[in-house]
Amino acid sequence: MVTIESLTLHHLIEMAAAANASDLMIKANQVPMTKKYDTVRPLSPDLPVLDAATVSRMLLSLMTDRQRHIFDETLEMDLGFTVPGVCRVRCNVYWQKGTMASVCRVVPLRIKTLEELGLPPILGEITKAGNGLVLVTGPTGCGKTTTLAAMLDIINQEDPCNMVTIEDPLEFIHEDKKAYVTQREVGIDTYDFQPALRASLRQAPDVILIGEMRDTTTMGIALQAGETGHLVFSTVHTSSAYETMDRVTNMFPPHEKGHICQRMSNALRAIVAQKLVARDDGEGRVAALEILICTPTVSKAIEDGHFSDLYHLINEGAFWGMQTMNQSLVRYVKAGVISEATAMKHAGVASELKQMLRR
Repeated sequence: MVTIESLTLHHLIEMAAAANASDLMIKANQVPMTKKYDTVRPLSPDLPVLDAATVSRMLLSLMTDRQRHIFDETLEMDLGFTVPGVCRVRCNVYWQKGTMASVCRVVPLRIKTLEELGLPPILGEITKAGNGLVLVTGPTGCGKTTTLAAMLDIINQEDPCNMVTIEDPLEFIHEDKKAYVTQREVGIDTYDFQPALRASLRQAPDVILIGEMRDTTTMGIALQAGETGHLVFSTVHTSSAYETMDRVTNMFPPHEKGHICQRMSNALRAIVAQKLVARDDGEGRVAALEILICTPTVSKAIEDGHFSDLYHLINEGAFWGMQTMNQSLVRYVKAGVISEATAMKHAGVASELKQMLRR
């Protein structure tokens, strides 16, 4: 039986990685738990219940003096670190019921290819755009970071360019291959996204990754970068191309909406909206994607603010590599990967999907 005194967070993370779990969860008065394929379960029957002192010891050992001070002030902390030879970890530390707790996301050290992830080849073609803005969207935990890492790795392997990433915290580590890669972590290498993004434009970048579009200032600078010859990747917590465009334009004052639509029509290259869907055999999940490619027709619709036209254009845009969420789900159903019931739970337009499955 493992004793509390001998337990370390790195040991627990190694066990979680060996179990192929996506997350490790620890809190006082509970055994360490994992999340795997959306199911929460104990990490091991041999592990003891953790007391508050043990949880605090594990989590405070991860922080620098400055991070401890920030944690004392804000009661929240995002951390990124490596367990050598095992994985990267994105760790969120917080308080609950007056005691410390944490959820640690297990991130593989090796970046998987698009083929290994089961993602369509058009995502590789998107990386060859010389400039502009690419948005990967979806809810928390849907694999946006993994998809972006695979796309950036293609650039890293093929293009001798200068790549800058700004993340909170760093998850996948991109070693220099053909590209020269600079990775900056908010809270360690920079105070925030905005100053780091402004500074990146003076660092001769060709490709920029912004971990998340959080405000109008960040979005404005990202648009400027995409308009001035840089290829910019980022994420938004939206579930479709329509919702993404609606969210982006509504971030700005109403009198600026027309101008933002015009800028987005010029800068946007693609929107990839992603969901993770449980496989029917219980062996993990697959990524279902809605893909919008900015053809001249799509760009015109965006410029005019006709976002409601985007779904129809995606539906009819297979030649350009576009697909709706429903089309993606139907392919998985026909291939026997997911069930019809599962597809319906994740439908883009439920009535349409029901008809597609009947056919």
